[in-house]
Amino acid sequence: MSLSEAPSMNERVRIRKVETLSDDWYVLKKTTFDLQRRDGSWQQQSRETYDRGNGATILLYNLARRTVVLTRQFRFPAFVNGHPGLLIEAAAGLLDQASPEERIRAEVEEETGYRIDRPQKVFEAFMSPGSVTEKLYFFVAEYDRDSRVSAGGGNHVEGEDIEVLELSIEDAMAAMERGEIADGKTIMLLQYACIHLFGQGAKAV
Repeated sequence: MSLSEAPSMNERVRIRKVETLSDDWYVLKKTTFDLQRRDGSWQQQSRETYDRGNGATILLYNLARRTVVLTRQFRFPAFVNGHPGLLIEAAAGLLDQASPEERIRAEVEEETGYRIDRPQKVFEAFMSPGSVTEKLYFFVAEYDRDSRVSAGGGNHVEGEDIEVLELSIEDAMAAMERGEIADGKTIMLLQYACIHLFGQGAKAV
């Protein structure tokens, strides 16, 4: 059986009870449900899910100069989990009812100051499917010096204070190896760029 022929779960999940635990910034729910196991038996389970909507992320790259554009900012959840500094990331944002393409064009300009016309979607992924409902749409787009229309920096009202970084792909990959780039979505995009965009000149880890 191919992976695309995997059976649907629609007939194997029976929702019994849904409780809203928090509805402040985003929505945290506790759901009790029956799950039909592979042997045909039914088992009652309970899971908490955090619904913050879907999102999009993008890596800007310049093939001629062998550079990428990333951001650096403070992330409180990473801080309370022991990360002492700022996180280096690819630009990203929640969709907020927009299409992934519309949202990432607006988000990358707000964060980095670069304006792009045709982002290329490379894949989609659930980033933490054990507890978070979010699906992330991954994009890449070429940029040049003329693409920058503002300083970027993010949305001050939302508390964003974003530094824009331009790194060679080699320096970015080396930063990954040293643990200086520790954000999952960014690692995925850099690996993609290393393999599919920059070729053998950049080192994948």
